[in-house]
Amino acid sequence: MRCENAEKNMERCNCSYEGCSRKGVCCECLSYHLSRRELPACCFSDSAERSYDRSFDNFIRENS
Repeated sequence: MRCENAEKNMERCNCSYEGCSRKGVCCECLSYHLSRRELPACCFSDSAERSYDRSFDNFIRENS
């Protein structure tokens, strides 16, 4: 079953990883990244997101 909000979510999704199968499916994206001790792209500015460093430390550095 696909997310009924996926199209709407894509308006805010700044994930630049072309091969991502979770784009627009926030619950899957969040679950995936948290399991890897990361945050999803939408937590970062576009420039920080493009580094693909989704770590908590990078989030803190960017927001300090």
